[in-house]
Amino acid sequence: MSNPLPYTTQPSIRELVEGLHRGDWRAVDVVEAALQRAQQDQLNAWLHVDAEAAMRHAEQTDAVRRAQETLGPLAGIPIGVKDNIHVLGMPTTCASRMLQGYMPPFQAAAMTRLQKAGAILIGKTNMDEFAMGSSGEFSFASPTRNPWRPDRAPGGSSSGSAAAVASSQTLAAIGTDTGGSVRQPAAFCGVVGFKPTWGRISRHGLVAFASSMDQLGPLTRNVADAALLYAIMAGHDLLDATTSAAAVTIPRADCTNALPGLRIGVTRELLDGVQPDIARAYHAIEHLLRDAGAHIVPMSLPMATHAVATYQVIAAAEASSNLARFDGVRLGHRTAEASSLAALQSRSRAEGFGAEVKRRILLGTWVLSHGYGDEYLSQAQRVRTLICRDFAQAFSQCDVLLTPTTPTTAFSLGERTHDPVHMYLADLFTVSANLAGLPAISLPAGLDHEGLPIGMQFMSAPFAEETLLAAAQSLESLLPKRPELHFRAAETQRGHSETEAGA
Repeated sequence: MSNPLPYTTQPSIRELVEGLHRGDWRAVDVVEAALQRAQQDQLNAWLHVDAEAAMRHAEQTDAVRRAQETLGPLAGIPIGVKDNIHVLGMPTTCASRMLQGYMPPFQAAAMTRLQKAGAILIGKTNMDEFAMGSSGEFSFASPTRNPWRPDRAPGGSSSGSAAAVASSQTLAAIGTDTGGSVRQPAAFCGVVGFKPTWGRISRHGLVAFASSMDQLGPLTRNVADAALLYAIMAGHDLLDATTSAAAVTIPRADCTNALPGLRIGVTRELLDGVQPDIARAYHAIEHLLRDAGAHIVPMSLPMATHAVATYQVIAAAEASSNLARFDGVRLGHRTAEASSLAALQSRSRAEGFGAEVKRRILLGTWVLSHGYGDEYLSQAQRVRTLICRDFAQAFSQCDVLLTPTTPTTAFSLGERTHDPVHMYLADLFTVSANLAGLPAISLPAGLDHEGLPIGMQFMSAPFAEETLLAAAQSLESLLPKRPELHFRAAETQRGHSETEAGA
């Protein structure tokens, strides 16, 4: 008879795997519990859950363990996957009417690596349509809700992945990050979100948004788990020519002493207008790091103030190009009424895409059009080069940079949907890492005056993930441990008071 699952203590992935190896519980117990929570979800975190396949894989895992055969480092661990990443046997919709019912004929390379390591992919998580959004509200299915306060945004575009991990429906989920779409929802939901260097993880099997910035990344409850998933997914892939062949290294799981002598850059150029709670938390962590032996190095990133505008131009241009194939002829939703090929394509795209996707396609098509490319896109690419130079100069003087992850904590659902510029500013601290191809990680760093999570971000030089993760693990060990969240469907529906009490 298996022991009860330790949900009251919320084990790490490593602890759960060790318990499975000892026989404290079975993979079917772990997966069944995750499926029950996912199927009772009131946060709209999931778009598709494949309980039958998940239980079948769990039973196979237990059979292999009983036969004392070798199992992977994630054997029996249930994981959620963002719905713009292909998994064989599951639909990929990108939370869009354009791809309703689409079943991919192949699987993302990173998902194959996770499955070879023993992970059980239980379902696809909700997201902003085609990964375009910063709040989790631009899903054709329904907006995702924040586990801490259901009336607040969970962040985007990897909203479902962050909400599922924060509400203990799964210990880990995979998201994608084009301008902060792993780190920003991680900050809003109080979990860890990690974006590796561009080119570290294969993008084969990812529905492209902005190819020069898209990157897969894990969302977990602690840094060591994020490092473990990263190490499994990362590495050269013959199916993605942009992946790096550089060796993948991570710190030890118990690495907590990386701060003495570490040079940590801090910049105050972007702190004007930041929510006071976040500014106070930033300064408090700066002092905490200094007291732990780190060298605090004041830095200047003069071009960072232009990062959001630069990102919006480049990302929109790449989105316009990448989404051109969804025209009702080659791929995607096809209208039932059309009198000509041009009308078929126009109506199919009008019916298939949501408002935010249309906005970005139109902006991208405009900046790519004759007469405007040099004025906007070429200029944005020049500014991108200057941003990269700023970071190169900064990392010649420091090992990691510390910034807030977001300028505010989770805002109310509906608060910014009609103000795109205000919405885009939620990515103020995150887009630079994507423009420069840097690795970056967000981790929980306390609560604001309303009891909502605050996230802090570390960035490092390209391919310096080991240093970045070691710094994050060390800071994590210094921060006060908060009680883990244990959301149940009824608690979520009862609203703010009980949710906050559970936190």
